[in-house]
Amino acid sequence: MVKIRDLELGEFPLLLAPMEDVSDPPFRAVCKQNGADLMYTEFISSEGLIRDAHKSVQKLDIYDDERPIGIQIFGDKIDSMREAAAIAEAAGPELVDINYGCPVKKVACKGAGAGILLDLPKMQQMTAEIVKRCSVPVTVKTRLGWDANTIRIVEVAQRLQDVGIAALTIHGRTRQQMYKGEADWSHIAEVKNHPAIHIPIFGNGDIDSPEKAVEYRQRYGVDGIMIGRAAIGYPWIFREIKHFMATGEHLPTPDMAERVAVCRQHLDFSLQWKGPVAGLTEMRRHYTNYFRGTPNFKPYRTRLVTSDDAQEVYDTLAEIGEQLTYVPLG
Repeated sequence: MVKIRDLELGEFPLLLAPMEDVSDPPFRAVCKQNGADLMYTEFISSEGLIRDAHKSVQKLDIYDDERPIGIQIFGDKIDSMREAAAIAEAAGPELVDINYGCPVKKVACKGAGAGILLDLPKMQQMTAEIVKRCSVPVTVKTRLGWDANTIRIVEVAQRLQDVGIAALTIHGRTRQQMYKGEADWSHIAEVKNHPAIHIPIFGNGDIDSPEKAVEYRQRYGVDGIMIGRAAIGYPWIFREIKHFMATGEHLPTPDMAERVAVCRQHLDFSLQWKGPVAGLTEMRRHYTNYFRGTPNFKPYRTRLVTSDDAQEVYDTLAEIGEQLTYVPLG
């Protein structure tokens, strides 16, 4: 049984990665229903939280049916991060997570996200202050290092464990790699297998099939896997991995009726949570993924991503269900 302090997550938990502009409550809801064991919010700016910025505060919204869940924060100032952690904890999550992995320039080059990998003493001090401020477990998500010449992930893990984090997720790329190239899980395995490390270690990067999940579990010995981009428009990946791990067999690929039904459900919640304008426009990034591999989908996609009327979108989804047939890729 994998546990983050007293939180039990099962024998081999599957985590949904925090993804900016993706991991909102509507997306998390469909992933939870399809087997995600632990999820995180989108990363939230510490400065936005302490200044009560609407966009940051809205990301604190969590719902009972998606528990357990962690709220992830990022920033470069220790005082702001400590205060933001208290605000996040007050929202009632099971965990507070620190983002030490975001590679985008506007975050990392200001010393937040993966930028702090260039200053390990500061990383350790900031983490210690957040752990002391929180009563719930504090976890961290990070990368291997800033670049190939600065991979000190074993030292990072030891420093963070020493100040009290309860679990660590490692993305198998450096900041310099961004999301390019292949994730290197050998360094993740080095952390997991180090005799001084006793907290759960979760691996992240490139898991996009049940076969790869099983292979990486066996090869690298991690305590669980975090899945990000492969879940966008395909929340079924969690249940498919679990079924394959349990039986060695594949579940049938979701048919068109199920794809339309889940997409509609996602849209329902998006409209409820974000309102009629943002709820409609921010769903547009998901449609292609829900229906990837569908012949003759292009004209329907154009209608889905250009319509400003919710009923038209629902009507288009109904038409897709009636007129098109999903063809599995490969």
